[in-house]
Amino acid sequence: MKEKVSVTGVPETMIQTLYARAKESEKDNTMIQDDMAAEIVSKLDYDFSNADKDKAMSYGVIARTIVLDEMVERYLSKNPKTVVINIASGMDTRCYRMKGKYLRWYNVDLPETMEIREKFLTENGPIYQIAKSAIDASYTDEIVCDGENVLVVIEGLSMYLQEKDVLQMFSIIEKNFSKVTVMIETMSPFVVCHIKEKSIEGSNAKFTWGVKNGKLLQKLVPAFTYKEEVSLIEGMKKMMPVYRVIGKIPGTKISQITLLFWRKNNVTSRHGAFNPLPSYNDNNKHKAGEVPMKERTKVIVDDTTIYEVDLACYESLTPEEKRKYFPPVSYTHLRAHETKAN
Repeated sequence: MKEKVSVTGVPETMIQTLYARAKESEKDNTMIQDDMAAEIVSKLDYDFSNADKDKAMSYGVIARTIVLDEMVERYLSKNPKTVVINIASGMDTRCYRMKGKYLRWYNVDLPETMEIREKFLTENGPIYQIAKSAIDASYTDEIVCDGENVLVVIEGLSMYLQEKDVLQMFSIIEKNFSKVTVMIETMSPFVVCHIKEKSIEGSNAKFTWGVKNGKLLQKLVPAFTYKEEVSLIEGMKKMMPVYRVIGKIPGTKISQITLLFWRKNNVTSRHGAFNPLPSYNDNNKHKAGEVPMKERTKVIVDDTTIYEVDLACYESLTPEEKRKYFPPVSYTHLRAHETKAN
């Protein structure tokens, strides 16, 4: 007997994405292989007729799966002892495709979503379920993490949130994990305003937020360092070669996966650690300690705030680290120079 599911709004999107992966997996020349999705769909009592008509949604889901699978697998191959937090997991089965490549995997989603998930996927270590919202900080209480690398995957969620909720989600991550990489799918504002998902058009799930690119997202969450961005066009190229040409046309990027990094402890390098001093001026310019002024750099943020750091240490930072500790959204100019002691 098939299991009847009744779900509306954003949680309903998980059924549509599950179906898209299941249908793709049944093809002879499939781009992904998600046998678990196909098995679950065969057990569901649900009207998928709208999903069958929504080709754009299906292609988008498969392209996203291709891109994220590659990104996650590449990260885990370099960081095998990682705790993965899959926010808005829905009926996602990536934790099984990546089995054996991580330390622990936590699927986080709303209680009504997890109620459906647990009917088909019994998870009890090293895969776990947390039935809470990503903007409820208490979900982190259920995550066991003792300083290990943390990878947070946020797929198919940000476009349904308000900006304040996106910022709250990042704030929770920043405050609760000392070393974390975030892979988040975002959508362009144009798509948010002009595109509708036909498969769930009758539900309350509407696109509400977008950001043009990952660098602009990083400005909204300056504690995080921008690392890279991968357009879902990369996934489309593997499905339809014509996208190798279409992808070169400006403005064709619909959504992207942005990789951001956050490390709580001070920056360290081969030259040692430094702490920005937020109140440098002529009266305290000799606070350099054992480092002579001529070996220091001054970062001018505005008319009154100057950061003072060791010049050698500053020069050893990557461009991403410089942007993180001296956010380009706030500084008016940057200069490294020598100051002679009086």
